Amino acid sequence: MEKKASYIWYKSPSHFIFFFEIHANDNCCMPDYHIALEADQYYHIYNRAVGKEKLFIEEENYSFFLRGFIKYLSPIIETYSWCLLPNHFHFVTRVKSTSVIREYFKIMKPAKQHAFYDEGDFIMERFSNFFNSYVKSLNKKYNRKGGLFIDYMRRVCIKDDDQLCATIFYIHKNPVHHGLCKKLENWKWSSYCTILSKAHTNLSRQEVVNLFGGLNYYIEYHKQKIEVKKNISIEYAPRPIRF
Repeated sequence: MEKKASYIWYKSPSHFIFFFEIHANDNCCMPDYHIALEADQYYHIYNRAVGKEKLFIEEENYSFFLRGFIKYLSPIIETYSWCLLPNHFHFVTRVKSTSVIREYFKIMKPAKQHAFYDEGDFIMERFSNFFNSYVKSLNKKYNRKGGLFIDYMRRVCIKDDDQLCATIFYIHKNPVHHGLCKKLENWKWSSYCTILSKAHTNLSRQEVVNLFGGLNYYIEYHKQKIEVKKNISIEYAPRPIRF
């Protein structure tokens, strides 16, 4: 089936121009959510709760989730942005180098140092351990049973800096899009304000600022408005053209 696409130009009041490629929601355009996670690659990682369940029932759940993410995954991935919403989450990450992952594998599995080693399987195992730990904790605390996440973690490989900028923006815009707040800075469980802050963080803050060309350009980029309709997906929007 031929790939369907349409194009939209948007010019902001500050004279930044953005270009969107919008694809119809047919099977040929759906991302491969089962791709392997590879060293030195950037990914948009996201997942949601099953049915009408919530991933986060109270404030402490958000904090606990982030602490678990750092514990299980920070040794092998770098985080560029994140956003937690009541029933789903988003992260933009870069998988660390093969040598770093291999060394961490030796630490976590000393008895298997000389056994067959599959980098992709080990990375996914860390994610699985993280999710299982979180679900077990929630089940115990709220006296519930069964799984909480949908059957697999979705991931999309980010190919270039334009797509990386747009994905970071999309993630930060999510709470506004879902009607949880009116301004990006009003949502507590997002990395938007973390980028603006100087407080200690596990986020790759300076890399994000450099990616946008500076803090002012980061702020300006996040001022754009996008109306996301049902059954379409925005692939990426290039970074603003500077005048």
